[in-house]
Amino acid sequence: MAKPNYSFEKRQKEIAKKKKQDEKRAQKLAGRASENGEPQTEAANDSAKAPQHP
Repeated sequence: MAKPNYSFEKRQKEIAKKKKQDEKRAQKLAGRASENGEPQTEAANDSAKAPQHP
């Protein structure tokens, strides 16, 4: 029987958590920008430009 790879599971969980935090941060920035009537800053677009690690 194969041994479970807990390191892989932990890394996948960390990646999902970081993605969720980035999306939440982007939504907050978008909400603030719409309240102020200002366009989104580049900081909100950084998550889209971040390189994906294999």
